[in-house]
Amino acid sequence: MSARELHRHGGWRVVVDDDMAAYTRSLRANGVPVPEIARRLVITSGKNRGKPPLVATVYRILAEDEPEN
Repeated sequence: MSARELHRHGGWRVVVDDDMAAYTRSLRANGVPVPEIARRLVITSGKNRGKPPLVATVYRILAEDEPEN
């Protein structure tokens, strides 16, 4: 049997939804420091539900908006 047949999918689970990403961007636009943004956010699903995301996750959200050189 293949992994697909066993319903096993690789990769990390998504902990950031569109609303969380938009809130992150708005807080950063208002000058809130990244560690403070991470403390204000709450993961809504998965095994880490109710906990704040990692600071690296917040940086990753913000990096999606920056143009590549």
